[in-house]
Amino acid sequence: MAIVDAKAADAKPARVTATAAARDLIREIRTEYPDILFHQSGGCCDGSSPMCYPADDFKVGSRDVRLGEVEGVPVYISGPQFEAWRHTQLILDVVPGRGGMFSLDNGRERRFLTRSRVFSEDELGALEG
Repeated sequence: MAIVDAKAADAKPARVTATAAARDLIREIRTEYPDILFHQSGGCCDGSSPMCYPADDFKVGSRDVRLGEVEGVPVYISGPQFEAWRHTQLILDVVPGRGGMFSLDNGRERRFLTRSRVFSEDELGALEG
């Protein structure tokens, strides 16, 4: 009979996570800009890319939702966009190319990309319960 840790069983799934490549790029950027944040873009200008900013250069709005943290870096999304994506886990990843015009990944020949997966019914229940 398997022993289940009650705390782990009741744990909420993360709304945001990251691949090893994304975590590596975050650590690289933080050597130059220690205090950063992500905001999941809603499609204006740079598509729907996760945008990485120095924390002091971006004003988080009153309707923005904090999804969580990756490597100690907060990740936000606009309230209306959160409502559309609330059933998915966002996964920060990295692909070749140029980052968004004002994003700190620009000029590094790698850029952040958001992937996603749909939460299971059990995970959604844990998140909304």
